[in-house]
Amino acid sequence: MLTLTDNASTAVKDIVERSGATEGAGLRIDAEDARATDFAVAIVPTPLAHDTVIEQDGARVYLGENAAHALDDKMLDARVSEDGRVAFDLLRQA
Repeated sequence: MLTLTDNASTAVKDIVERSGATEGAGLRIDAEDARATDFAVAIVPTPLAHDTVIEQDGARVYLGENAAHALDDKMLDARVSEDGRVAFDLLRQA
């Protein structure tokens, strides 16, 4: 299952909070198929019925079925630039 680094947890929480989203909102990641390398990311108020829910250190990430399969052995990391932009990286779990 996808895990989040401390940096990613902090970044996800900050992005969702700054969006003005309601309580329970999270970052949803989805893909067109289970072998995807490109992902769609959006802030959503709640997960969809078949989403995998990952909660880590107060951050909520919702994975669509295809994304859950594609990211099963990955770790989400985040980098924040000096101007505040966030870039996410996918790393292989150790």
